[in-house]
Amino acid sequence: MRVFSDMWAYLSDGANWAGSDGIAALLGQQLLLTVTALLMAMVVGLPIALWLGHLGRGGFLAINISNVGRAIPTFALLALLVVASWPGTDVLGPYGRAGLATLIALTLFALPPIITNSYVAMREVAPDVREAARGMGMTGQQRFWRVELPLGLPLVVSGLRLALVQVWATATIAALVAGPGLGQIITDGFFRSNYGKGIAGALVVAAVALVLELLAALVQRAVDPTRRGTPSGGHTDALSVTGATVESPAESVG
Repeated sequence: MRVFSDMWAYLSDGANWAGSDGIAALLGQQLLLTVTALLMAMVVGLPIALWLGHLGRGGFLAINISNVGRAIPTFALLALLVVASWPGTDVLGPYGRAGLATLIALTLFALPPIITNSYVAMREVAPDVREAARGMGMTGQQRFWRVELPLGLPLVVSGLRLALVQVWATATIAALVAGPGLGQIITDGFFRSNYGKGIAGALVVAAVALVLELLAALVQRAVDPTRRGTPSGGHTDALSVTGATVESPAESVG
């Protein structure tokens, strides 16, 4: 039980939260790593997955290629990137030592859930809804932006939610290559046999992960078109839920 009392003593000491190497600063560094890696994964993965899902082509290849990332341990990938001539261990601004290598490893780790969920989100839009939109005279681009994307957005956000929490928890590996983040507290605590300190760092990581999960769940709920605009006890079709409308010939002329 002493390890838990040591953990509490470490967390309750205000001095451990202050300064450039305090818990608050390290938490901010890890958040920066996490958000940057997630944004990079979104920029790479979302356009490809949504486009292929809209077209209904290349899904098997895209999903299986992205899933290769699940089979490769992130730490092993980081180790390979660090020992390579590029990106190596060069300091990258606020991302610290081996910053680029860490970001690449975390970005690749975030891609599988983003690509898989985004592709599936587009393909799971009901065929009759697609046909109804086509019958209303919508172009392919209009169907994507006004029907498919709004209906598939909750599943897309679900993939982002999963990637966010996974990347946050995995970003602690940056400390293993002398990078920033809460992993410094964990590795330093266990290295010095100060297990209370190490567990304290792990507890902070777990607590923030729960907060991020809750916030992402709220965002996912907020973007669900079936949860807004539907009268209580009433019924509405998918096109009316997304607000998809087109002008009639009389309206366009008059």
